[in-house]
Amino acid sequence: MRRQAVGNAPGRPVYLVDGLRTPYLKVRGGGGPFHASDLAVAAGRALLLRQPFQPDELDEVVFGCVAPGPDETNIGRVIALRLGCGHRVPGWTVQRNCASGLQAIDAAAQGIALGRSDLVLAGGTEAMSHHPVLYNPAMVSWLAEFQSARGRLARLRVLARLRPAHFKPVIGLLRGLTDPIVGLTMGQTAEELATRFGIHRNEMDVFAVRSHQRLAQAVEAGVLAREIVPLYDRGKPFERDDGLRPDSSLETLARLRPVFDRSHGRVTAGNSAQITDGAACVLLASGDALERHGLHGRARIIDVSWAGLDPAQMGLGPAYAIDRLLARQALSVPGIDYWEINEAFAAQVLACLKALGDSAFCSEELGRAEPHAPIDPERLNVDGGAVSMGHPVGSSGARIVLHLLHTLERFQARRGIASLCIGGGQGGAVLIERESDGTAGEQR
Repeated sequence: MRRQAVGNAPGRPVYLVDGLRTPYLKVRGGGGPFHASDLAVAAGRALLLRQPFQPDELDEVVFGCVAPGPDETNIGRVIALRLGCGHRVPGWTVQRNCASGLQAIDAAAQGIALGRSDLVLAGGTEAMSHHPVLYNPAMVSWLAEFQSARGRLARLRVLARLRPAHFKPVIGLLRGLTDPIVGLTMGQTAEELATRFGIHRNEMDVFAVRSHQRLAQAVEAGVLAREIVPLYDRGKPFERDDGLRPDSSLETLARLRPVFDRSHGRVTAGNSAQITDGAACVLLASGDALERHGLHGRARIIDVSWAGLDPAQMGLGPAYAIDRLLARQALSVPGIDYWEINEAFAAQVLACLKALGDSAFCSEELGRAEPHAPIDPERLNVDGGAVSMGHPVGSSGARIVLHLLHTLERFQARRGIASLCIGGGQGGAVLIERESDGTAGEQR
């Protein structure tokens, strides 16, 4: 009997047809060469060019983005128009912090399952190098007072009150990575989890080195070539994720100082996700759209789960979302072939793995009589993750779904789960199931 698509409510199956992403480009100071819409258009254009239909045959375009630029208001619509979808194809934007790309896929899938859409381009994009630098409140007040002053003398009086403190900027990226409810940065929440689950610095560094090693192996083997479209800036090519450090070692990581707790911390820049620019998108379709356009349904979106938790423990979001997803689909950890858990911090992924296998946590937090079976580390993030390639916050949710699809195909596997923690105390997870012979409507 076939499971229902996208949750337990009746609905049409939703198929993953294709997808592409840009290389993830590490922020190295100053604005990068591409804005968020540039990145999305590059990935989306290459994806649509290899389809048998025209862009204006899409039913809608949905993109996630945490901080689009001032010239990219409703960036989903901007992307749709720049892709040549025409005026009649609606485009819209979603924002769920780090899982915005997954939220876009969920929204698109729901539309297809409900019969509102048949063919949707969904994804996520972020140009973190272009996140704004803002005036502080004192400067804003001073500017308002200066503008309202009448006459030269009045303006001179206001000008005399200008102080160096007025010029202290507000770094939008840093404020955005700080939870306004609990007053902790995302890195500080990772430190909280390291303490709670007894995760040592060496464990984090081992995890980080493995992430770089796996990505390096994937690059060397050409594994990522099918999912990455190169970028070009005035003739300069960007073909790979450029934050990769293939020579990363425990010795070099051990020399890095903690970032979020200088005295006693364990979380460093080396065992945390890199700040990057990048975009990823996927094409979702109904069975009717597959038949109409002669498309190949490579996998189905089975279900998406969202969970909330204490913002100070936000990194545990995948544990809650995965547990809910498995319970709803009557599955267990051994029934999942491959996993992608976004590597916001090494400590955060390790904490999720420990939490899912911890009797007390599962009983008190998840209401389970027994802990989950352990997730096999050889089936988790098999080609590295955000520690080695970066985490453009609006994009990562779409990237891990796209890469999970390729992983299932590569290993001829059936089921996979992709999951992320979400700033503000949430978690998201999606279950996809590969179509073994590409036949839409196959009964299982």
